[in-house]
Amino acid sequence: MKRSVSSLFLVLAAAACGRGSGGSPTCGLAMLAGPSLITSQLANARAVLTDPPRGIPDSLPARVIEQKAGSGGNGAVIVGRDAEGKISMQFRGPSFPARGYGLLVVDDTSQRAMGVLFLDQEEPAGHPAIGTIIGGSTVLNLYGVRVDWASVSNPRCPLFGGSASPPTS
Repeated sequence: MKRSVSSLFLVLAAAACGRGSGGSPTCGLAMLAGPSLITSQLANARAVLTDPPRGIPDSLPARVIEQKAGSGGNGAVIVGRDAEGKISMQFRGPSFPARGYGLLVVDDTSQRAMGVLFLDQEEPAGHPAIGTIIGGSTVLNLYGVRVDWASVSNPRCPLFGGSASPPTS
């Protein structure tokens, strides 16, 4: 496990440092630290979403984080609801993971959905899925977590790519 985490960090650092104007070592570290800090919140029961949040925009930025070199990247999700009120998302972009899970990231201050991380790893045990994400013929479970967005995202190196400004709800 430790080796795969180290490999993941090296792949992310290489990918982050090779990105256009945000390719600085600082951005490389931000691309490593941000997802790690976000996923660590799954250990905090008060931060885990047990129900789908209200007010999610129709579209959100997404970031695929895979352990294989040269894979991963940015995309977007189209957001909807199923008959039970759970979130149903359709992924738009390259390299949807064949396994893993999605993690809806919500700012704990504004309660605004910031984006979705796709992680190529085992699903979090003991947490309720708040929806699903479809990418091609693959369906992944969606979990949610609240984070202090200002402490996990560097505005000069936006975690979800594109503009440094947060999505509107």
